Amino acid sequence: MNRIVIVGGSAGGLATAEGLRRAGYGGAITLIGQEPQLPYDRPPLSKQVLTGEWEPDRLALRGKAELDALGLELRLGVPATGLDLSGGSVALADGAEVPYDALVIATGVRPRQLPGSEVVSGVHTLRTLDDAVSLKARLLPGRRLVIVGAGFVGAEVAAVAGGLGVKVTLLEAGPLPLAQAIGEQAGHVLARTHRDHGVELRTHAAVAEIVRAGGAVTGVRLADGTVLPADDVLVAIGSVPNTAWLDGSGLPLGDGLVCDEFSAAAPGVYGVGDVARWHNPLFGTAMRIEHRTNAAEQGLAVAHNLLHPQARRPFAPVSYFWSDQYGMKIQAYGHLRDHDEALVLDGDVSQRRLLIAYRTGDRLAGVLAAGLSPRILRAWRALIAARTPWATAIAGATAA
Repeated sequence: MNRIVIVGGSAGGLATAEGLRRAGYGGAITLIGQEPQLPYDRPPLSKQVLTGEWEPDRLALRGKAELDALGLELRLGVPATGLDLSGGSVALADGAEVPYDALVIATGVRPRQLPGSEVVSGVHTLRTLDDAVSLKARLLPGRRLVIVGAGFVGAEVAAVAGGLGVKVTLLEAGPLPLAQAIGEQAGHVLARTHRDHGVELRTHAAVAEIVRAGGAVTGVRLADGTVLPADDVLVAIGSVPNTAWLDGSGLPLGDGLVCDEFSAAAPGVYGVGDVARWHNPLFGTAMRIEHRTNAAEQGLAVAHNLLHPQARRPFAPVSYFWSDQYGMKIQAYGHLRDHDEALVLDGDVSQRRLLIAYRTGDRLAGVLAAGLSPRILRAWRALIAARTPWATAIAGATAA
């Protein structure tokens, strides 16, 4: 291979490039990114950037000297618009065609929008640095923020905004925040935590429309007719994989770029990060994970598989994610979605302490914790990686 093209200039794309160089690949690497900035970290956008604790220049994943040492051809600020799979080239928005011998697709996701809200002043999404800077300027004491969606982004922004003196209303379509992802027990803890910190949490809340006047938002109307006044609205209702540029390419698409256990979508074409839906053999299911650590780990795995096609390794991680809310660090390992049981092993809201184990079938599938030592979490991670039967894992936990 003389040229590897990576489409996607965030954590997953950069990790792939670094993995290739560390493994001794000396050919050309072209890194294409839709945003003009050098690769930067996204998790702090909903935390340290909004609080003002971090300036935007602190987000850089690597310094200029480190990037220069990788010898990358950077094509930033120019999104990919199409793929010629048989001809081996990527089309860019500026009309350029970039040829490749191998291709890595790491184009991430974009936020879902509420219909008609895209052109309303004061309506925000949070995915990019520009999004965070724009929202931060509006989070002033006494202002009213309505957040549509109580997932990780919505919940983290609610915590930050409330701490800045903003009057926050958090809307959740379901019965509890994050219940679908982490279970009812953890959802109850999060709901109480938000309310204890002055956030108005409304569950079973369906949004009918964004209310506006003169092109600017003034509130949110719910399906029951209630109008919630707002100076700003954050739409945090999930994400859509950035695969539109691949329509008609011949690659398999379905809630992302469909990949096998090696993260391959086609010969010489691999997926990395939020955009990739791959088969994880550790859990025996297809998954698409929108977490920072997964993107970096998958990038390194793909780099190996690209350079060693005869010794490819399945990408079978015990995935990890974290969330910071009100000084409480929530951490989880494994596959929590679609679990059959969530068992609370330790819970004390007043102490911000929580430990929940998750069962899928007859196996331990995941664990979520807050306020516990990393040593305890590492022990649970090892049990998940070892495919420990549920009964064995729980018996050991209750005996400890």
